[in-house]
Amino acid sequence: MIILGIETSCDDTAAAVLRDGHEIMSNVISSQEAYHAKYGGIVPEIASRRHQENIIPVISEALERAGVTLDGIDGISVTKGPGLAGSLLVGLNVAKAIAYSRTLPLIGINHLEGHLLAPHLAGEVPMPNVTLVVSGGHTNLYHVQGIGSYSLLGGTRDDAAGEAFDKVAKMLNLGYPGGVVIDRLAAEGDPEAIRFPRPMLKDENHEFSFSGLKTAVRNYIVACGLETITAEHLHNLAASFQEAVVEILVKKTIRAARQLGVNALAVCGGVACNSRLRAHMQEQGSAAGLEVLLPPPVLCTDNAAMIALAGFHRISRGEVSSFPFDLNASSRLPL
Repeated sequence: MIILGIETSCDDTAAAVLRDGHEIMSNVISSQEAYHAKYGGIVPEIASRRHQENIIPVISEALERAGVTLDGIDGISVTKGPGLAGSLLVGLNVAKAIAYSRTLPLIGINHLEGHLLAPHLAGEVPMPNVTLVVSGGHTNLYHVQGIGSYSLLGGTRDDAAGEAFDKVAKMLNLGYPGGVVIDRLAAEGDPEAIRFPRPMLKDENHEFSFSGLKTAVRNYIVACGLETITAEHLHNLAASFQEAVVEILVKKTIRAARQLGVNALAVCGGVACNSRLRAHMQEQGSAAGLEVLLPPPVLCTDNAAMIALAGFHRISRGEVSSFPFDLNASSRLPL
């Protein structure tokens, strides 16, 4: 079975072709970072308009790289939420049009399920496991009993971890996207130079909070005076903030795995590209006797291969969206 996956939940226009649920024939991603950088964050109106310009060329390139045409596609899988409504509608409407014109089965996919299944594209994944989905919009812990069977253990009460990275970077005038810049600066800093708080770290629940940490960083910057922060001080500040976020994510994920008695954990989502998070999760998880699954960065960020995989499993089980007009976008879609 060959599935065409389409992903437009935020600011990346993506399309992928997946064969039999494991072979990535193509995975094309068109980034909009340059268009949003000057605003310090994503502008929904700009994002949706760029999707309109990019979606057909991206799908065409994905088909060309895979060496297939629409005649060789057996089904279409498209993100229906959560995300920016205007962005989601672009991908959904194109998917509907293709499915209708080709009489192909169409399935709408929860973006979070795509992230949860991304590790499966990198190799064998033991189940049950605990999976951390950590990105600019989400910081959630899930108990994954099997494909299609997920239980939300807890999530952030306020800012997502990736959102905190971006906002701290904006405070420091580091540009957008902030997570990449902070990761780079932190590599040359001392993570113990400044002791920032670790909100909710000692709580036995599986929830997160990063708003207070963000405020603590802001108060520190105000107290120092942004104009007085030297390059060395900036590296230390970035490393110390990053260390606080990483420690919270790592300890709470491992704690959840232990409490549930699973033998494996996985990390996915855009923040899973962070070098310190990957290294610390691997080190601490292995020390706890857990198998740690970290997909390559291209499968951590928003991509259509993960959406195609989720669609493959659902279409294989006979789950098809009512064909095709009642499928709609949902900006807040629970999993």
